[in-house]
Amino acid sequence: MVRALGLPFDPIERAGETWEQRFGPAAAMRAATSVFRVQQILLARFDEVLRPHGLTFARYEVLVLLTFSRTGQLPLKVIGSRLMVHPTSVTNAIDRLVAAGFVDRRPNPADGRGVLAGITERGRAVVDVATRELTALDFGLGDVPEAELDTLFEVLRRVRLGAGDVAPSTADRS
Repeated sequence: MVRALGLPFDPIERAGETWEQRFGPAAAMRAATSVFRVQQILLARFDEVLRPHGLTFARYEVLVLLTFSRTGQLPLKVIGSRLMVHPTSVTNAIDRLVAAGFVDRRPNPADGRGVLAGITERGRAVVDVATRELTALDFGLGDVPEAELDTLFEVLRRVRLGAGDVAPSTADRS
């Protein structure tokens, strides 16, 4: 788990005060720095839950994506696209999942050069256990009231939309 700093002050807030004195408004800097710190905290919480199962959060995401597919298998290029990661990261995750017996790799009959990754029964079992544990942890967000989680998602989604991560939905255009 991320080591609790136990500081008597918030270093991000302190940096914001100094920022304002030297450079001007600090709201965006404080928010961005907070997002990075929260990412560290969440990944550490996820890793603590997933490590005993031989998983990282990136590998867990691959397994969940495979369970979401109709056939339990997907081309590696689709996995990368859906998880928004580089093909090298997908290959590395698949290699480790194959070594653990959670995934099988096979040629894609629809694409002579492509590869399919398919979840095994062992992979499905570990997803079930890991998902129960992450859910019990509230995905590391237990300190955020339930009523604020949708708001948090929408605020962060606006950043993703602005970066062109996804196309705006009809609701985003109204």
